[in-house]
Amino acid sequence: MNILFFLTPKTDVAFLYNDYTIGKALKVFQDCHYSAIPMIDRNGIYMGTVTEGDFLWGLYGGNEITYENLHTKAVGELPLKVNHKAVYVDERMENMLEIAKDQNFVPVVDDQGIFIGIVTRKEILKYCYGQIEKHWQAHVEN
Repeated sequence: MNILFFLTPKTDVAFLYNDYTIGKALKVFQDCHYSAIPMIDRNGIYMGTVTEGDFLWGLYGGNEITYENLHTKAVGELPLKVNHKAVYVDERMENMLEIAKDQNFVPVVDDQGIFIGIVTRKEILKYCYGQIEKHWQAHVEN
């Protein structure tokens, strides 16, 4: 099934621009209460997903991030500990479960790498549950 039926569009998703300061990015995290947020450049290209842990490791890991430069250093300079895989818009829903087991959401990009939204793990699990239920019903009826 086409993932567009399950897409939360970019307009409804919290995201960061890679040129946001670390301080501004932390404020976005504080305001939305998410543990991971997609990051894009000013052209809309998906750059990765920033997690709360990336801030912690950025401060702790000797990356020259200090309290004093939180408002000058860009969030795009943070080393991302996990590569959150994005999928192309033509990906089939049946292939999403493997990705979603390790991510709360799956970023979706068009064929030029432009971020267009996310498919949440919840939507993927609901779809899979529905497929199992259909299969079970067909099995019971036979």
